[in-house]
Amino acid sequence: MLKVTELKIPLDGGQNELVSAAARALKCPERQIKSLTVTRKAVDSRNKTDIFFVCNCEVEIAGDTNAILSKCNPSRVSLAGEFEYTPPPVRRSSKFRPVIAGFGPAGIFTALTLARAGLCPVVLERGRDVDRRIADVNSFWHKRQLDENSNMQFGEGGAGTFSDGKLTTGIKDKLCRKIFLEFAENGAAEEILFSSKPHIGTDKLSGVVKSIREKIIALGGEVKFECRLTKIIAANGTVHGITYIDAGGREQDIETDTLILAIGHSARDTVEMLYNSGIKMIQKPFSVGARIEHPREMIDKAQYGLFAGHPALGAADYKLACHPEHGRGAYTFCMCPGGTVVTASTEKGGLVVNGMSEFARDKENSNSALLVGIDTQDFPGSHPLAGIQMQREIERKAFILGGGDYTAPAQLVGDFLKDIPSVKLGGVKPSCTTGVKPGDIRQILPRKATDTMADALVKMNRQLSGFAMPEAVLTAPETRSSSPVRIIRDEFYQTEVRGLYPCGEGAGYAGGIVSAGVDGIRCAFAVMTDEG
Repeated sequence: MLKVTELKIPLDGGQNELVSAAARALKCPERQIKSLTVTRKAVDSRNKTDIFFVCNCEVEIAGDTNAILSKCNPSRVSLAGEFEYTPPPVRRSSKFRPVIAGFGPAGIFTALTLARAGLCPVVLERGRDVDRRIADVNSFWHKRQLDENSNMQFGEGGAGTFSDGKLTTGIKDKLCRKIFLEFAENGAAEEILFSSKPHIGTDKLSGVVKSIREKIIALGGEVKFECRLTKIIAANGTVHGITYIDAGGREQDIETDTLILAIGHSARDTVEMLYNSGIKMIQKPFSVGARIEHPREMIDKAQYGLFAGHPALGAADYKLACHPEHGRGAYTFCMCPGGTVVTASTEKGGLVVNGMSEFARDKENSNSALLVGIDTQDFPGSHPLAGIQMQREIERKAFILGGGDYTAPAQLVGDFLKDIPSVKLGGVKPSCTTGVKPGDIRQILPRKATDTMADALVKMNRQLSGFAMPEAVLTAPETRSSSPVRIIRDEFYQTEVRGLYPCGEGAGYAGGIVSAGVDGIRCAFAVMTDEG
């Protein structure tokens, strides 16, 4: 099998055009190509008058492979390497079942890996199963009644279940491929296996996570919903068990020597319990900002020109970054083409927003987070949990400014740049699920952040025409892009309390669905090989 890169085909092109392009790169007749599989597909939109796809493919040919290779450009044609997934042998001899706290991406892949190894993990998820969780979230958006355990952040699938389901990642780990394969086998669109910007879509994710849960259970695992971890039972520096509150409000104990903490970035009460139990943790930088919302058609035209609206392209995305004069990095994050701004609170009296897209990405607006990095020296103190305190203060101010009923504060970009409060909205209709109240978001975000956002809007407008359009809407605050805490672990993925494995985004070791899933697999491998 040969790997052939940089095959250019028109937007309306298909398999025939790919075979022709591959034959030209391989310098062989088309009839010599026995099979062709796309492994990567990207849009080249640098020239708005000539937009096309660029593909990498694996090609099976008839004839002498070495002879073909000898006459091809080695930068474009090479032997294809097969993906191999070989988990380590199980050396664990403990009689106890490992326990996993949290059933987001990190917890899901930890549980699946341990279940396949025959270790029958027990998962505790404070939220509800995904079907009931969807009902709880919709009830919050419509009735403003927040369930602090079943919401946008807590429940089956974790925070990623209500998002774009974006699978882009900056990590270079061969296990990323395993994450993609598992998602595809459990109901995600096959295109995630080759798209340069893969996403599942929030409407598809619910079925995917349910399918994986069923596999875990079939393999001997157990998933307990509405069960919140409240205590780690430890002695002599070793985990001996855990205590949790079950769905009926009763305290229950599980005897175990292994607890994987896949709690997600919003389980603040759990982090506080861990800190009070003596688990070592440190401050970690995070980001704050707002969701910026534009008409989808405007973004499509800015990115694709005359090709905007072409059925092969779909809604356009963007990724922008700059370092304005104040010296603090600003960037867009979790861009949701054709998506919705959603209220994603987890604590009563606090307001936070996020973005969400369905697979079709066909809503009226497109949005993304416009974020500014917050360094630990900006935290209100040296306490390890000072970043959580800072998040809470911002979210409480937002709740009050919005009117105290989970209506989100919003401001037109034009007013924000003039530093005047918005009193009415313009041509962009906000999509926020609990509505917006025009005002001044500078009242809730740190001054350094808002100054940087203002500079960034001007600079990013040069990168993407119309980004700073005066009627675009800023909805605030976005505070949960990552955890402000890192729980210290060693090269064996354990804390000083042996048998305790901090894992994923909430522990400070991941930054998205894929990296959290990979960290879950790595933690599972550590459990499997621990002879303890």
